[in-house]
Amino acid sequence: QVQLVESGGGLVQAGGSLRLSCTASGRTSSTYAMGWFRQPPAKEREFVAAITWRGGVTYYSDFVKGRFTLSRDNAKNTAYLQLNSLRPDDTAVYYCAVYNKYGTGWIRTAEGYDYWGQGTQVTVSS
Repeated sequence: QVQLVESGGGLVQAGGSLRLSCTASGRTSSTYAMGWFRQPPAKEREFVAAITWRGGVTYYSDFVKGRFTLSRDNAKNTAYLQLNSLRPDDTAVYYCAVYNKYGTGWIRTAEGYDYWGQGTQVTVSS
């Protein structure tokens, strides 16, 4: 089992920034990657970004490229999602998740992830 705890959400004005953190504990030795998804109000959960744990290779959805940056600190088992130039349509609950599959074929899909955090709310006001 892997436990994930997210933090860093909050209320920010458009154009502002936030940094989300996700710390993993438990059986983390099998972690291939860590990803972030978000679920806007009344919408489906969608992929935001992912990072492979060993190589630090990153994947981003088109709507966050150039605005969000994902990094990780292996020693702390923590991934950081820096959110810049926030817009009202970034408002959502943000979830981190652990990807244990070999290879990245499922890395942009929720089905590829085995463990999920509880989510952290990000609200961007106009």
